[in-house]
Amino acid sequence: MQMNFSLKLSQTQKLVMTPELRQAITILQLSTLELDQYIENQLLENPLLDVNEDIFKNEDSAEKVEEKEDDNIDWDEYFQDEANSTPIRVQRERKEEGVGYENFVSSTPSLQEHLMMQLHISSVSKTALKIGEFLIGNLDKNGYLAITIKEVARLLKVGENEVEEALKIIQSFDPPGVGARNLTECLLIQIEQKGINTPKIKDLVKNHLIDLAEARFPRIAEALNISLTEVQNLKDILVTLDPKPGRNFTSANDVHYIIPDAVIEKVGSEYLVIMNDTVSPRLSINAYYRSLLTSEDKESNIAKFLSNRLDSALWLIKSIEQRRITLHKVIRSIADVQKDFLDNGLMYLKPLTMKQIADMVGVHESTVSRAISGKYVQTPRGVFELKFFFQSGLDNVNGTTTSSESIKKMMQEMIEEEDPYNPLSDQKIADILKEKGISISRRTVSKYREEIGILSSTKRKRY
Repeated sequence: MQMNFSLKLSQTQKLVMTPELRQAITILQLSTLELDQYIENQLLENPLLDVNEDIFKNEDSAEKVEEKEDDNIDWDEYFQDEANSTPIRVQRERKEEGVGYENFVSSTPSLQEHLMMQLHISSVSKTALKIGEFLIGNLDKNGYLAITIKEVARLLKVGENEVEEALKIIQSFDPPGVGARNLTECLLIQIEQKGINTPKIKDLVKNHLIDLAEARFPRIAEALNISLTEVQNLKDILVTLDPKPGRNFTSANDVHYIIPDAVIEKVGSEYLVIMNDTVSPRLSINAYYRSLLTSEDKESNIAKFLSNRLDSALWLIKSIEQRRITLHKVIRSIADVQKDFLDNGLMYLKPLTMKQIADMVGVHESTVSRAISGKYVQTPRGVFELKFFFQSGLDNVNGTTTSSESIKKMMQEMIEEEDPYNPLSDQKIADILKEKGISISRRTVSKYREEIGILSSTKRKRY
């Protein structure tokens, strides 16, 4: 067989991940706050970027600033060694911002601050004060002591008895139960402070908390020699206590609010999507650098540097605007599909997949996934993460589908209306849903029930 070598030309199309494309993908999946921080970083790195705002009162003041900057900067000297390195920022005159009323609102005190205030007004010795401050600093966010007495005594070089006395002082503070080392001690402290004298309740807390959590009432009744009704009454008292006394206080790492990326408002019978452009500033090209670029020699280092930065700035502005357009189209499509939910509530939430939205918008499914990542929308029904609207569903006997969130809502309503002395089992709930035309198995009912935090029928039963 004869073998020959030959050259052949052919055209092919393939996607190349350029730096600009990677930047566009990154910007698309950023949330509003992350995008704002990203823009701030780009403003520091690229001198040609400017915030589109009314910085100057008139054109004359703008020309004066440009002339002043032109006189102060020796461009040839600057670009002699660093033609493509650190960019320069032209100092811009900004509007004087007024002080908002929110700056006068004091923050909620943290758990440590609340306890420190009580400790400092208490009549204690200097040693107890020192130990108490150390103990308060070692409380977790739920108010439990996260260090042992022995470790405290070793670190502070004091006796364990002194640490115990200081801990008892902290345990007498508000909120009740703070400073406990475990759940049992936390509940016992609250029982003492609230003056609960119900017989057997301390025995129940000390020896039968696990049985109580598993709803093993007969075993508890036999061990304490009381009736099932009395066990139920003791449980009703315990559920009024707070197992996490510190959770009602703020923490430095808490997220206090969510800024929605868009707002869906109802106007007449239609829903409008309004993008939230108030957080991230609109960008433009700085007029001074733009004029400098046109006046410089095209082969100079200054012109090459500014041309490079201009391309980067233009691509960034284009990527941000493309993100806004894509996100608007995605949210608009979601609002069209979930119109019944917006009108009537959770029971009317429809099953939805990213592929459906991708087909409606005309983009790839991965683009939709990036667009909804970490994004929130404000609707007449509340603020929701965009991923909330993408729910799986179950087939109905009439050929339609019902979303999982709608089924969970139906289950929750059924359990709220059930007889507490004869609660609905998972199989009974499945049978009721099948009567309504929803094909669902007992195992799926059990999974949904656990996802919404509802106990099983044996644990919900009252005696």
